[in-house]
Amino acid sequence: MNSFRKDLFIPVIIPDKLVHPDLSYTLMGILFDVHHSLGGGFQEKYYYKAIKNKLEKTKLPYLEQVRTDLELDGCNLGRYYIDFIVDNKIVLEIKAKQYFTQKDIKQVLAYLKKTGLQLGILASFAREGIKYKRILKGR
Repeated sequence: MNSFRKDLFIPVIIPDKLVHPDLSYTLMGILFDVHHSLGGGFQEKYYYKAIKNKLEKTKLPYLEQVRTDLELDGCNLGRYYIDFIVDNKIVLEIKAKQYFTQKDIKQVLAYLKKTGLQLGILASFAREGIKYKRILKGR
């Protein structure tokens, strides 16, 4: 007897083309290299510095701590600082914790909306290993 429940099945849609596959692959290599070198358990600022160093060594163009203002009707409501924008194509947000929250994902989605970029990578350096999510901007 098959215990597979069709009512719980959620189809996975695989797009014909990944967004920025080569750049994503390079970035993921950097993230895994940083985690392999440092391990888990450090503060976010140390992973940030290590990633910055690797980006410079690979000569990938990037912006760091990109200030993004949130405004409504000409009134400044606050600001965000995006960790990295790599090659003007990918938002890279880093964390140093065991799991992602909805707040983390919404943060990256807000960055994508504000910048107009299509892809964000949310990466967390945990003791067990690096965790990551590719986040695509909605329509």
